[in-house]
Amino acid sequence: QVQLVESGGTLVQPGGSLRLSCVASESVFRIDVMGWFRQAPGKQRELVARLTSGGRINYLDSVQGRFTIARDNAKNTVYLQMNSLKPEDTAVYYCYADRGGNDYWGQGTQVTVSS
Repeated sequence: QVQLVESGGTLVQPGGSLRLSCVASESVFRIDVMGWFRQAPGKQRELVARLTSGGRINYLDSVQGRFTIARDNAKNTVYLQMNSLKPEDTAVYYCYADRGGNDYWGQGTQVTVSS
């Protein structure tokens, strides 16, 4: 069982930046895939960014060039750096982990982009 705890969500103005953190209960180096999903009101949950243990990274097209996912093995933490935020980035952001085919989710953190 992998436990994930997100933090960093808050209200930010359009064009601003925010960094989300996800701390895992075990070494992220041992986890096959880690990433971030988001879900806006009335919409389906969508994959924002994912990072494999081999270092492969994928981004949602609409965040490419603005968001960066990174991993700190020493801190058991995965980050999502979000720059040039837009109102349409408003959503609850969830950290997830895939270890051996089993999915684990954090509780979510709210990001609101508004003036």
